[in-house]
Amino acid sequence: MLGLRVGLAPIQSRSKCRNSTGEYGVCADVFPSFLPKEVERIKDPFARNMAKRIERLPVQLQVGISEKCIMSSCVKPLVETQKNPVVLFHGFDSSCLEWRYAYPLLEEAGLETWAVDVLGWGFSDLERLPSCDVSHVASKRNHLYQFWRSYIKKPMILVGPSLGAAVAIDFAVNHSEAVKHLVLIDASVYNEGTGERTKLPRIVSYAGVSLLKSIPLRLYANFLCFNNISFTTSLDWTNVGRLHCLLPWWEDATVDFMNSGGYDVSSLIEQVKQETLIIWGEDDKIISSKLAMRLQCELPNAIVRQIPDCGHIPHVERPDHVAKLIVDFVRGSSC
Repeated sequence: MLGLRVGLAPIQSRSKCRNSTGEYGVCADVFPSFLPKEVERIKDPFARNMAKRIERLPVQLQVGISEKCIMSSCVKPLVETQKNPVVLFHGFDSSCLEWRYAYPLLEEAGLETWAVDVLGWGFSDLERLPSCDVSHVASKRNHLYQFWRSYIKKPMILVGPSLGAAVAIDFAVNHSEAVKHLVLIDASVYNEGTGERTKLPRIVSYAGVSLLKSIPLRLYANFLCFNNISFTTSLDWTNVGRLHCLLPWWEDATVDFMNSGGYDVSSLIEQVKQETLIIWGEDDKIISSKLAMRLQCELPNAIVRQIPDCGHIPHVERPDHVAKLIVDFVRGSSC
């Protein structure tokens, strides 16, 4: 039986780290030095424990005529198995911390589980890579493929929430050999990219992106996404959700993504070959749950499971339900 426990067992590491006073040294069980110092303000024990596990792994990318190494952020499984791993993407302008509650439940169930940051978001080091090289869908797809080829190496159960569902569909169609099954959660797959925002002057785009990382807007988004959360919880979740926005390259990468046209995968849906589980929060105020049925009809081999009393991000709001659905789907039992 899956259960949400309070906290994870500490992961001991001996490396150059930052403590709560901002000093560096060799220490155990503290946050990686590449995370913004504001990580110390986060109170959520699940977010803190997952943040301690974030690593950067080198991924070689072909950029123009040259090859560059991107130190790419992820959370690696504690144990790797011979079975198909579960690989978790995140939504638009988010990070692997989105999976802070469901990730430990999937591990407890014995699944080899990865949480991977999509290029341009999350905590990867983009200092040496121009933002225009991380903004395009093809660049994000290539980065994920090179990450898979270097580290995962087995067909995946690929999980994509919200815009991460578009990322997952785009990847599954273009690299079907790397994907065994799909799990799509409150999928944002019917938007035609970033639309009119591609035509905005860059100064307007930067103003909009600056607003995107503001605390008031993020608080408002939390109240849209979740049901019945307190202001204190919402504020802490806001600090979790905007942590990656404090990295110095975030604004450039996000503006260039908006101007690039973003993801438009509606024409790819019927090309998906993999068996797919669609999970949807019945009270989603961002994307109507009616679209779950449309998506099921358009996907060649899909089932839908809805979660009652749940909003747009079920893996945060109802992680026990989401983890059980994924575990049962992976194991081939009725979900």
